[in-house]
Amino acid sequence: MKAIILSAGQGKRLMPLTADRPKCLIDLSGRSLLEWQVRALAACGVEEAVVVTGFRADTVEAALEAMAVPGIRSRTLYNPFYALADNTASCWVARHEMTDGFLILNGDTLFEPAIARRLLESPTAPVTVTIDRKDGYDADDMKVQTAPDGRLLSIGKTLDPSIVNGESIGFLRFSPEGGREFADCVERTLRTPEGLRRWYLSVIDGMAKAGTHVATASIEGLEWGEMDFPADVERNTELTAGWMARA
Repeated sequence: MKAIILSAGQGKRLMPLTADRPKCLIDLSGRSLLEWQVRALAACGVEEAVVVTGFRADTVEAALEAMAVPGIRSRTLYNPFYALADNTASCWVARHEMTDGFLILNGDTLFEPAIARRLLESPTAPVTVTIDRKDGYDADDMKVQTAPDGRLLSIGKTLDPSIVNGESIGFLRFSPEGGREFADCVERTLRTPEGLRRWYLSVIDGMAKAGTHVATASIEGLEWGEMDFPADVERNTELTAGWMARA
């Protein structure tokens, strides 16, 4: 199994921490966010991590070379459009990697290994989206609407609150067929006038609405975090410190 990690962005909302390094390299309890991701993937048997880089790609390449994580090999793909486009362009750069079953992971999603394990052990579907649930959702959450059987109906930040029953954590699994369909949809999306401004999860939304079976895997009760704002750094440092203490 291969994981594609979308780490091209700078993370300007985290300035000045990201003035000279991408947010995937912010330190959390002695390890970068990227190293926490690679270690969690390796712990679940993922054998390859393909990291899509952009801002300060040289620092990400150096960090990967310095990592000594048994059982997983890592390499990078450079997205030259990172400053001009949203993350659908990073998926386009990685489209040739989407030939077999694979995972896609946001470069700012911190997760414990049990989350990857739950996703990998979920029933096979063309696309599977990990979701969490909570009492309320804010404007920055990637909200989802699911059917009673768990099938994804829609996903986006601006969904009507009355239909929202979860949020995507930015971690997906694709079957070989689902991956090929996704790559084709990414290609078509970037040929549209608004393509460069689209999130890749909007492509997933379009696939679900067009009839592709997009399943969901609940990770309720497991620990994860995002890295968007300065407050997230403190919270994620506490989270990873707890993981270190229990290791």
